[in-house]
Amino acid sequence: MLSRRGPVWIGYHLGLPASTVGRVLARHHVPLLRECDPLTGQLIRASRRSANRYEHPYPGSLVHIDVKKLGRIPDGGGWKAHGRAARSGEKHGLGYDYVHAAIDDHSRLAYAEIHDDERGTTCAGFLTRATAFYATHGIRVERVISDNAKNYRISRDFRATAADLGITLKFIRPHCPWTNGKVERLNRTLATEWAYSRVFTTNTERANLLPTWLEHYNLERPHLGIGGQRPIDRINNATSQYT
Repeated sequence: MLSRRGPVWIGYHLGLPASTVGRVLARHHVPLLRECDPLTGQLIRASRRSANRYEHPYPGSLVHIDVKKLGRIPDGGGWKAHGRAARSGEKHGLGYDYVHAAIDDHSRLAYAEIHDDERGTTCAGFLTRATAFYATHGIRVERVISDNAKNYRISRDFRATAADLGITLKFIRPHCPWTNGKVERLNRTLATEWAYSRVFTTNTERANLLPTWLEHYNLERPHLGIGGQRPIDRINNATSQYT
């Protein structure tokens, strides 16, 4: 099974510098992860990215949020278990899981929940619990950025909840999804390393794995975007810097 891991992850587990692993992969003409399909691993055309990268100076200064829609898995497994031709008609139309995700811009500390919809009321509840999660790590969320979906921009429940929590809402420019790129990248990582990481036989089996994967993501997984550190390392570094 393809693991689709980058040089930071490989180097971390082999005890080698990521730069060394990167040179070896380049020498063997291995494409970059961003150039590959997240499901099949096949090479695709590179997508547009912003030339201007930014990072907020401390945890809580900005949190990115988004919702990713996943097709539900029928009992006994879906097409990945049995092949597309073997899917029976009664297994169609099971609906979707909506994975609400948040990631701190500075530390990359992530939080996610699975819901039945992406309505404003649901997003408001998620924001409340995400804020509480960050508070357990000593982080006060000051700003939240999202796309311009109605469940964020127009929803009275969502806007009122943000106001009650003292959070300033920010929205990306229309047609510029890379502005919210950190949570977009989290969504791709969620798909590769959790949702499609194995053949699940039930939807519950997949859902039950999410908390375990998030713990791995936050406490164990090195991140290329923060110099091979783990999110918890950045939290600890920030805590020691401002205390």
